[in-house]
Amino acid sequence: MRSVRLFARGFNYSQDGPGNRLVYHLCGCNMRCPWCANPEGLDPDREGADVREVPVPALLEEIRSCAPMFYDGGGVTFTGGEATMQLDALCEIAAALQKDGIGVAVETNATHPRLPALFPYLQLLIADLKHPDSETLARFTGVRGETVYENLRRAAQAGVPLLVRIPAVHGFNDGKEDAALIAAFLRELNALRPAGAERIRAELLPYHEYGRDKWEKLGLPYRVTDGFVAPERIRALEDTLREAGVSVIHT
Repeated sequence: MRSVRLFARGFNYSQDGPGNRLVYHLCGCNMRCPWCANPEGLDPDREGADVREVPVPALLEEIRSCAPMFYDGGGVTFTGGEATMQLDALCEIAAALQKDGIGVAVETNATHPRLPALFPYLQLLIADLKHPDSETLARFTGVRGETVYENLRRAAQAGVPLLVRIPAVHGFNDGKEDAALIAAFLRELNALRPAGAERIRAELLPYHEYGRDKWEKLGLPYRVTDGFVAPERIRALEDTLREAGVSVIHT
């Protein structure tokens, strides 16, 4: 029997998918983004009072019991860490919930080579596009981007409802050239959509330091020293995306 390891859960409204949503944070991540807001989710084997290992049937029962709370098109969202580190269990859960008519969203860094196995079950795919250049992505996060870009193309071609999130970090992806590359890639994704499919939406997430204290409590060095992006730079990045025909949202 499969199980999932998770370190947090709770409800929010329209921040991680439409409507009122039950959000699960699953343990483990293959990237090491120095600005990560949830470093407690990096280690797949971390022990702690907040960590639970839940058999899939028990988690499904818990989710189904919350169904009356999924109003305004809500449902359940799986994030992390990196939710696809537990892909087999996630596919089993998503398939079961789809049969129940419960909407499933997954927030992911899109690095898993079998991510498309989830596509048939998703109400929404929330995928990071941290940087459109693979070498730059690897230098900052430890993981190259080729699989990310291919998965996003495949999601676009499959017509999966897609929200692309871009964490805006100074010195990483907030320059004019970065914005042009991101806009070009998102324009490409929109061109791959089937006729009549919803256009891809994008959301910029300006750098913050909400996770700094967590890094320190875990005994991990927080290495970002100059990550904040000026508001006018955020506006310029958004304008570049809109000029490329990308729908920019704020949640």
